[in-house]
Amino acid sequence: MQQFTQLVKIVSNSTKTNEKLEALRHYFTHADARDKPWVLALFSGRRPKRTVNSTQLKQWCLQTVDIPEWLFEECYHSVGDLAETIALLLPDNGQQLSTHPLHYWLDELAKLEKAPEAEKQQFILQAWQELDTNERFVFNKLITGGFRIGVSQQMMVNALAQTYQIPPATLSHMISGNWDPRQTSLEALLQDTGSGADASKPYPFYLAYPLEEDPSVLGQPEDWIAEWKWDGIRGQMIKRSGQLFVWSRGEDLITEKFPEYTPLQNALPEGTVIDGEILTYADNFPLPFQTLQTRIGRKNVTNKQLQEAPVVFLSYDLLEWEGRDIRDTPLQERRVLLEQLVAQVNHPALRLSPMVTFDTWQRLIEFRQQARDMGSEGLMLKKRSSPYQVGRKRGDWWKWKIDPFTIDAVMIYAQKGHGRRADLYSDYTFAVKDGDKLIPFTKAYSGLTDKEMNEVDHWVKRHSLEKFGPVRTVQPELVFEIAFEGIAASNRHKSGVALRFPRIHRWRKDKTPEEINTLADLQQLLQQYKG
Repeated sequence: MQQFTQLVKIVSNSTKTNEKLEALRHYFTHADARDKPWVLALFSGRRPKRTVNSTQLKQWCLQTVDIPEWLFEECYHSVGDLAETIALLLPDNGQQLSTHPLHYWLDELAKLEKAPEAEKQQFILQAWQELDTNERFVFNKLITGGFRIGVSQQMMVNALAQTYQIPPATLSHMISGNWDPRQTSLEALLQDTGSGADASKPYPFYLAYPLEEDPSVLGQPEDWIAEWKWDGIRGQMIKRSGQLFVWSRGEDLITEKFPEYTPLQNALPEGTVIDGEILTYADNFPLPFQTLQTRIGRKNVTNKQLQEAPVVFLSYDLLEWEGRDIRDTPLQERRVLLEQLVAQVNHPALRLSPMVTFDTWQRLIEFRQQARDMGSEGLMLKKRSSPYQVGRKRGDWWKWKIDPFTIDAVMIYAQKGHGRRADLYSDYTFAVKDGDKLIPFTKAYSGLTDKEMNEVDHWVKRHSLEKFGPVRTVQPELVFEIAFEGIAASNRHKSGVALRFPRIHRWRKDKTPEEINTLADLQQLLQQYKG
């Protein structure tokens, strides 16, 4: 545990990529073999199932340190992180510290899944006594699942690739798929045994770079394929060993969530892997992402949901054909095979993402302007000769999104952030006008520079009107332009709308609160978006 805590400390505090890479390489070279797969799992999104909830941790901490709840809340609001707040409040115990490795603590936590609360409490309290402040912080993070410490999956791949002398693209595929850190070793994962070792194993996704210039910079139009950019869940559909598997880009196995795909288990040929988008679809038209959200996270899908939010798999690319990895085959050849496959399967749950035919960049610009009418976010541009690469590589694949919706709004509430922003008012609530009233309609916490955020923080501290726990009501004076990708009707919000991906586009210091948009403007956008 000490070794893992030291790793977390380095990668959390460092802003230098090479320093983080060296810390990861050192860890994977010297750590306990049984700890290594757990660290890979933790830093690549495979967090263990939570066996103790945040409310229980808070109550047990309160009992241990004997402070009133209001003081705990003040500490939490100041620190901005529950795991760290508890670690700082717990007293030094003076006992000999534990030397248990990381895997011991994770294995013991897993055993508590169905244990009575008293048994869970006894284990947690004993752990707090055996760990120092830094180790308690990491231990609490293991419980709460909040490992956002500046290590991307690509950084993890690069560190392992350098440590084990394996090409990053090959290693990415090795560590993908359905594996359990309690039942495998890192060395076993890094054996290049091919996809047969795990029939469900997906390929690493190829991601596009945003195109922020005129497309003419890409060269000749005839060298490129264009498709609509759809707003769903990126996924891979796999047929191997007589079974069907569907993975999300976040490496979640989600086959059972979409029963519409079940018939494809028999319809797809053996040894097939398709890259595409999971979309709700009706009358040959994609439905808004909010419709797909009604299906996400559901353990059991009702007949009503199947009727109101039917799902299709809109295929983009073919990665494996007849059991052979064809990612190095040029895109235009993979596309021909994909078209033949979709036609052969001939099932409504599997569709082909249509190409956008153009002969000049000007014609493509005109198509992009029609994207919202197509239920699309914009266009994807892919080089005809491109292989299917790993991760985000510049040059061959580009996403050219349409301009977002924007609304001018005034800030009415501010709240401190978390992590490195725990001392700053960085989370804001915005309102539009409705007659003489201000109607809150969205929250946003991204889009400002560090300099601007510090400036807003200073202003909030001088212009607060009321305090409600961590939230401050502020004078409605600061105007911001809020950008968002979509808008939907919502009964849960006072404004009657919910936004998709809201963020601060710019601080409108040139505008007064009297010049902000109205609730009627939002409702008009909603009608336009619904089409």
